[in-house]
Amino acid sequence: MASKELPAWNELPAGGIIIEPGNSEERYTGDWRVFRPVINQDKCIRCLLCWVYCPDSAFDIVEEPYETSTGRKYKFSLKIDYYHCKGCGICVEECPVNAIDFVEEVK
Repeated sequence: MASKELPAWNELPAGGIIIEPGNSEERYTGDWRVFRPVINQDKCIRCLLCWVYCPDSAFDIVEEPYETSTGRKYKFSLKIDYYHCKGCGICVEECPVNAIDFVEEVK
């Protein structure tokens, strides 16, 4: 969480003018979602297309080894940064093995 209070999306200047460059990491945009992507680590082949196509850089590559139910071993896993994920669904569409589900956001 950012250390300073930031304006909400509806408190931003008209046209979304950026007054302070480099502040995108401080903006909480996760509350824009209606649906959220959820990674099925067992189906994921670590192709990283979700990471490449994500317009919000909401995919993190973490050093968490994972072994699938069929015994395939991976040295890393993917996690979604829901603080920045806007729920656009691009990752769901781009995943070649359908390892990302789009589920309704529940608050």
